[in-house]
Amino acid sequence: MEFLSASTSFADELLQRTSSTARVQQMVQLSLTPVFLLAAIGAVLNVMNQRLTWIVDRVHALERMAESELHTRDIESLPVLRQRRRYAHTAINLSTAAGLLICAVVGLTFVSAFVRPALGSIVAMCWIVAMTLVFGSLLSFLLETRLATKSIVDTRRLSRRLLRRRNDEDESEPPPDQE
Repeated sequence: MEFLSASTSFADELLQRTSSTARVQQMVQLSLTPVFLLAAIGAVLNVMNQRLTWIVDRVHALERMAESELHTRDIESLPVLRQRRRYAHTAINLSTAAGLLICAVVGLTFVSAFVRPALGSIVAMCWIVAMTLVFGSLLSFLLETRLATKSIVDTRRLSRRLLRRRNDEDESEPPPDQE
């Protein structure tokens, strides 16, 4: 019976703390900055998704050309396109993770206003990690766009260098049956 009275008193206390309109308004105001950041991340994600879609379509088209042995000079750009695809994919993953953490920040901000154990440290850590993820995402996006703006000659030169590096790595690894 004590359990029921304890849960009723907890519910009453929680209801009293959340019934303050001023307190709820304050929590809404505090959550506006993360929500605006979430909207910005959504816009950047849209751009990155469009770029990744184009890159993936181009890689697939060039790979089909390579398989059909219709070699053109365009096939030489495959290693750079694959690198761009990795950068774009990384940027999207980091942005998505940051968006999820920002949602957690907003939720925790509301919860922390109405529960006894202080959650400020958790909110701060989530915010710091989210900002780090945004930084990593934008850096990866910067690297992808930097590769995208290279001239055709530079792209082919870089592709050959990436291909050589990849071949060197493949040769240095022992075959799986010799380990």
